[in-house]
Amino acid sequence: MIFAELALLPEGWVKQVRISVADGHITGVDKAAAPQPTDTRVSALLPALSNLHSHTFQRAMAGMTEHRIAGRDSFWTWRDLMYRFMDRLTPEQMEAIAALVFMEMQETGFAAVGEFHYVHHQTGGGAYANIAELSNRIFAAASLTGIGLTHLPVLYSYGGVGQQPLSTGQLRFGNTVDSFAALLEAARAAALALPADTRVGIAPHSLRATCPADLARVLPLAAGNPIHIHVAEQPKEVADVSAWLGARPVEWLLANTPIGADWCPIHATHMTAQETAALAKSGAVAGLCPITEANLGDGPFNGPEWLAANGAFGIGSDSNVRISLTEELRTLEYSQRLRDIARNVMVPAEGSVGQFLYVGAARGGAQALGRNAGQIAVGTLADLTAIDLSHPSLCALHPDHILDGLAFAAPDTVVTDLWSAGRHQVKQGRHIHREQIIAGWRTAVKGLIDAM
Repeated sequence: MIFAELALLPEGWVKQVRISVADGHITGVDKAAAPQPTDTRVSALLPALSNLHSHTFQRAMAGMTEHRIAGRDSFWTWRDLMYRFMDRLTPEQMEAIAALVFMEMQETGFAAVGEFHYVHHQTGGGAYANIAELSNRIFAAASLTGIGLTHLPVLYSYGGVGQQPLSTGQLRFGNTVDSFAALLEAARAAALALPADTRVGIAPHSLRATCPADLARVLPLAAGNPIHIHVAEQPKEVADVSAWLGARPVEWLLANTPIGADWCPIHATHMTAQETAALAKSGAVAGLCPITEANLGDGPFNGPEWLAANGAFGIGSDSNVRISLTEELRTLEYSQRLRDIARNVMVPAEGSVGQFLYVGAARGGAQALGRNAGQIAVGTLADLTAIDLSHPSLCALHPDHILDGLAFAAPDTVVTDLWSAGRHQVKQGRHIHREQIIAGWRTAVKGLIDAM
């Protein structure tokens, strides 16, 4: 049982709430309740967010790509560096890195993650004896940390638009539709050993890394699970796809795929007003990764027009250069302010920007990961975050301003507790396996640096 002095329920903030949890789900929400001696007591309880887009292995690159090289740096020069780095990673290192990333996500308030997993093979592209070897490493990290996992094996067949061959740096990603189907089957079989809230969806990487015929074949393999795809992240990508397919990426997907509520287009940064409205109305969740999009120079998302069309959104940490729930929210809003020379942009009408961002990301992220979560209500998964209202950044705020304080003023250390489908993994601000995970990380990165 969890007793909260204050809890954010669907109807708003409510005092003295007692939450019952069983089999990973919320089974009771009692208002105006009294705490019991055995309860876990918290200051304020929120529905936890889902981190809808992550490449865990890139966390080990943080700080290694901020040195300017000759000429103009861009996403594409960063990508070349990432390929060279990734080629040295062993399965054991990937597992240790993923565990650290998942732990850091939980300590900042994320209860679940969508792992967009595209490294499948050995250096040079040779297959492992178990085709799902590296997916299994992600599963092991999820088991250790207890995070809710939506695993998204990636179909990555081509090196660029027009079915160009894979480059050397992409060989660890490559699959045909047939080999991808075998990998997916093996991953789903292995995932049965994980908690019942685990999902395995699919992720056609992007239009530049697949083709229309392959995309048509792979979509049925989702089998009702989430479908994620990178789209319109960079102007060059938009131009190249337009020249190849005769339509912009989002325009082409809307016309040629059954895109809907089970889809999550990642980034969707460079859209026309017409594309923005149509994609929002499809029911798909915009997968926004503001810190990474800023770090890579992608550009800001078209937030006001997306909200005007009642579009759903969630947030992810993508490259994991910085894992911070609060910073993702504030960077999303600040990117809009910088572009529009205005304040309080990411809210469709009058009201709290922080609350709109937090509640919207909670619901949109859960939808994108296929999780029955995103609110504190009977029957939903117990994905819950507790924060400390006595913290200096929050203690002076009226309940109506708490989420503004969280989004724009508070550090992630205000998180005191985190439950992933009822698994109480963060207590007093620290993950229950923190020391073991950090030790594994240090061993992994030492070996990686030595190899480089």
